[in-house]
Amino acid sequence: MNQPSSNFSVTTLHPNLVCMVETLTVELPSVESAIALAGTQENNLKTLSKQTGATLVMRGQELLISGTKQQVNLGRKLVAALKDYWSQGKPINSVDILTARQALDDHQEGTLQELQQDVLARTRRGDVIRAKTFRQRQYIQAVRTHDLTFGIGPAGTGKTYLAAVLAVQALLSNQYERLVLTRPAVEAGEKLGFLPGDLQQKVNPYLRPLYDALYEFVEPEKIASLMERGIIEVAPIAYMRGRTLNNAFVIVDEAQNTTPAQMKMLLTRIGFRSKMVVTGDLTQTDLPHHQTSGLMMAERILRSVDGVAFCNLSKADVVRHQLVQRIVEAYEEFEQ
Repeated sequence: MNQPSSNFSVTTLHPNLVCMVETLTVELPSVESAIALAGTQENNLKTLSKQTGATLVMRGQELLISGTKQQVNLGRKLVAALKDYWSQGKPINSVDILTARQALDDHQEGTLQELQQDVLARTRRGDVIRAKTFRQRQYIQAVRTHDLTFGIGPAGTGKTYLAAVLAVQALLSNQYERLVLTRPAVEAGEKLGFLPGDLQQKVNPYLRPLYDALYEFVEPEKIASLMERGIIEVAPIAYMRGRTLNNAFVIVDEAQNTTPAQMKMLLTRIGFRSKMVVTGDLTQTDLPHHQTSGLMMAERILRSVDGVAFCNLSKADVVRHQLVQRIVEAYEEFEQ
């Protein structure tokens, strides 16, 4: 970041009250960096203003930060904390800004830099995949270091997507012989028997999120070949009974819709040299009201078991549209 220049002005708020307002000018290295920092419709500037109390205005390649000395200083630090992104013209969103603010509050600037520079994978299009929040990074580390990891949190926190990314990377690097994707065939008001087609065609809509993650890294034609050869297996939970999954990376999605018996059955399928990731959102259970969620029961029973990791994500980790984060927050407030 170039050495900024500062200008000062005095604003009279009351005959006996004078407030010193400082304006800091930050020169950005390129138009691309200015666009990346400002965000779509300058949404990033609005988020930065909300987080700091300062007013941020982009004029060409100059960023003007105005406010009290404390507000401007916080704005300067927050913009500097995001330099690894905007200096290279990389897109920035509200989650990046909130994570940077958290790092400043907790004096974790060094950890923030590690988070920003730790590339998890690259898609077929060359897009970089990385953890967006500290909890997401902890989740990734837990999956890498544990044979059984539970990822629990609201929609949009990357639970399933990140697990699928890690699974595909492990499969492509020959760490495991196969990838098994499974989830309960339970949805609100709809059953598999009502859907047309054979078993695979009936199951596919329920596993769309897992497929979407696979398509980011593997050509669709290759996925079909891998499935034909049994290297990638997609099946409802009922088809897991009686099996032992050796040398496999297993992802159990939408686990909040398992019964306690189904969850126990699934967890005891883990074989030698295998890894299992169980994901779910306890606030979106589609089971009958009298039925206890297997995911909830597993959290109570296994929380203190050695070798099992539980990662709880929150609305602060939502990396979808900003509106999703506000929706999750509104529902939490209503339910409380």
